[in-house]
Amino acid sequence: MSNIATPDSITIIRPDDWHLHLRDGATMASVLPHSARQFGRAIVMPNLKPPVTTVAAAEAYRGRILAALPDGMKFEPLMTLYLTNNTEPDEIRRAVDSGFVHAVKLYPAGATTNSDAGVTDLRNCYKVLEVMQELDLPFLVHGEVTDPEVDVFDREAVFIERVMRPLRKDLPELKVVFEHITTRQAAEYVAEAEGPIAATITAHHLLYNRNEIFKGGIRPHYYCLPILKREEHRLALMTAATSGDERFFLGTDSAPHAQGAKEHACGCAGCYTALHAMELYTEAFERAGALDKLEAFASLNGPSFYGMEPNADTITLRREQWTLPATLPLGELEVVPLNSGETINWKMV
Repeated sequence: MSNIATPDSITIIRPDDWHLHLRDGATMASVLPHSARQFGRAIVMPNLKPPVTTVAAAEAYRGRILAALPDGMKFEPLMTLYLTNNTEPDEIRRAVDSGFVHAVKLYPAGATTNSDAGVTDLRNCYKVLEVMQELDLPFLVHGEVTDPEVDVFDREAVFIERVMRPLRKDLPELKVVFEHITTRQAAEYVAEAEGPIAATITAHHLLYNRNEIFKGGIRPHYYCLPILKREEHRLALMTAATSGDERFFLGTDSAPHAQGAKEHACGCAGCYTALHAMELYTEAFERAGALDKLEAFASLNGPSFYGMEPNADTITLRREQWTLPATLPLGELEVVPLNSGETINWKMV
């Protein structure tokens, strides 16, 4: 294990991103190098238009990602399938046989970007989930209910009671990743639950609470789903991430949207952090006095859960102030990174 830390630098095994949006086409070509520079592998989200619902579509998407990878960069996209009400058990068997599909993703219908084709009632998918349990294929869960009667800040906690507990009671050996958790309830549930369950945590949910969205006015580039929560929840996530519990690991949920789509009367949800993800995580762990716990969270726990070896090389982050650009190219448009124009204190070298 590397984890060589001094007051001014830290060297760790190259991390992986266990929750990443790359989009497609020119957008993907613009953002892919940011992730590939830092991470060895990434679980790639399937919520394209149309969504990646079959092994054939995942194979084609994987090919496009590899073709867009700049010369000299090594990066392995770990593909996922988008679960729908019509997914067939045989598609799960093909996914496992493929060797390149590593999980199936649940988007409750209407929960987030491009989730209109998502599941309306998870009980309709139990035959598929039973095959996933049998074949040990992970189930990645966007953990929010979409009931309009439920407050947006409570959707994750309600999901635990309405969906997660019944699901895991019925399918106790199903390998579940509770994606981008944002609440004390989710952190406590994962830490205390029995059976094969884990959770990803984003850098922005470790660093910020919901006040960040409203400092000096509405700041749309801090708007994501699940939305930032109260300070008590941020502190609970920080405790979980730095606890050493191998059930918690890194997932950026970096989500590129064009500047105009974010700064809009009905702006898109998603924070773009791929450019500086490891710098943000390092800052979060330093604030918690837990730089010695960063390597396990970023580089070891995820591979262990997915049954993979850690990456063979390392990265080094150095204490160095630098200013984030105001915008970055996004095909023919631009994307505003989280913290745009601000100075941050760590830099990957």
